[in-house]
Amino acid sequence: MSIRHGLLALLEHGPRYGSQLRTEFESRTGATWPLNVGQVYTTLNRLERDGMVAQGGEDDAGHALYVITDAGRTELKSWFATPVDRSSPPRDELAIKLAMAVGAPGVDIRAVIQSQRHHTVKAMQDYTRLKAQALAAIEGGGSRERDDVAWLLVLEQLIFQTEAEARWLDHCEVRLIRISAAAGRGADREAEHTTAASLLGTPAGRASSASSASPTEPPSAGSEGPASPAAPSGSARARPAPPA
Repeated sequence: MSIRHGLLALLEHGPRYGSQLRTEFESRTGATWPLNVGQVYTTLNRLERDGMVAQGGEDDAGHALYVITDAGRTELKSWFATPVDRSSPPRDELAIKLAMAVGAPGVDIRAVIQSQRHHTVKAMQDYTRLKAQALAAIEGGGSRERDDVAWLLVLEQLIFQTEAEARWLDHCEVRLIRISAAAGRGADREAEHTTAASLLGTPAGRASSASSASPTEPPSAGSEGPASPAAPSGSARARPAPPA
């Protein structure tokens, strides 16, 4: 998430002070990615250092105001025009957890999947409920309609993410079942071949018996398909609907 570009986008609407920027950022995104004032002022200081914002006096309450510069507008325009880079995807805790759970002693990976699925479905239900509230706020009109539309888009992205995650978890469970079943069939065929050869007293039987004495490494489940977005750590906080 680019906090610096988000602040530049807000400053393009006019001078703002730090806590005002934080409030507007959280209002626009429904507090999905909360900021603290320290983050805001640290980012503003860096933007000022890079010549993208400048201090523009104070308001009536004595708050130091910041304004966007021409360099900041150029940077913002470039940000909007450039696709988000997916060549180096961010670390996904759920994908890493399942990868580490494969073959881990004492870990029931199917139980891990089922627990996560329950959480993911609950989050999806929460997001869907908040989406209905956002739609109702937009239909009711009001001075915060722009923020409600922005919040609706964020919510719908979160819903799509959780839907994709639920499908991926289903896929992982089916994949592991198939791999386990295939490994079981392979072991059965090996046992049948060894038994038949032993009864015949052939060298193959003796070789198979000798080879069966050493344990074989269990097959590992490979990953397939792109990793899903990170499951949300909790449902997003709902904002009060704007007055009608």
